[in-house]
Amino acid sequence: MRTYVFLLCFFIFSCKTEPKQLIKTQFTGGVFGTSYSIISLSENNLDCQAQIDSVFYVVNQSLSTYIPESDISKINLGDSTIQVDHMFKDVFTVSREIYGKTNGYFDPTVGTLVNAWGFGPGQELAMDSLKVDSLLRYVGFDKVAITTGGTISKEHPAIYFDFNAIAKGYAIDRVAVLMDNLGIENYLIEIGGEVVGKGINTLKNKPWAIGIDNPESEYQRESKIAIQLIDRALASSGNYRKFRVDESTGEKFVHTVDPISGFTKSSSTLGVTVLADNCTIADGYATAFMAMGLDLAKGIIESDTSLDAYIIYADADGTIQEFMTEGFKKIILE
Repeated sequence: MRTYVFLLCFFIFSCKTEPKQLIKTQFTGGVFGTSYSIISLSENNLDCQAQIDSVFYVVNQSLSTYIPESDISKINLGDSTIQVDHMFKDVFTVSREIYGKTNGYFDPTVGTLVNAWGFGPGQELAMDSLKVDSLLRYVGFDKVAITTGGTISKEHPAIYFDFNAIAKGYAIDRVAVLMDNLGIENYLIEIGGEVVGKGINTLKNKPWAIGIDNPESEYQRESKIAIQLIDRALASSGNYRKFRVDESTGEKFVHTVDPISGFTKSSSTLGVTVLADNCTIADGYATAFMAMGLDLAKGIIESDTSLDAYIIYADADGTIQEFMTEGFKKIILE
């Protein structure tokens, strides 16, 4: 009997040991033409830089139009024998879904026009309405498919894929999968302003806090508002920094190309932030909402309960206004 009581007391004592202090590990660097920051909180120092680099490498080799030997670059040059990997298939499938739900305003075959307007790795052209019309015949995600053999079928060889508006979000999701597989329960992944947050910042015992850029601040970064991000993904898009100016005319061309009209988009929408279950979806919709304009974007957002959004725009008088979903309002930090 005494032995039993002793063992029971020892068991209770053992259960009351203090939990281990979580350690913050941060990885930073450059990728995809921008910077990244990955913060993890775990019981031990996390040593996974090589695995993170590997994720970035394989995504680039599959989807980067800036790497001549990537699969997408070879496909764009007309190689019809490339059997695409699961990453290309993942992004292609999500792109097809968003293409349909946005009535073509999100379209990764807009790459020919992106290059022609001077925002891609391809040749910049002198653009007018005739040139735009001639290039639009190479645009349309309904003109491409993945065959049963895993190769890409294009209605016209000149169709040019450009997944840059969604690949960064996908890369973040792949790093998130890595963190999950390593058993990390609290992390924040950011690449060029796109973010995935899981768990909370346990060092402060608070949700991850994220600042949303102010589009009225053209030459330096400052936050418009801050939100808490718990187990969701965030992507933003805006024309307030990404533009080029014609040296001869001084005319500004913004980086969002409307796949319907073929022209660069200059609208009252200044910036869009989308929250979704993963960053691939958030990234795609953020791009589409910039291209389609406020009213059409609001219609899609309000009909899809899986999305939350914050849109900054100028009204008819030029006054800056805001639209946000009820879900977005609930996560604003005062």
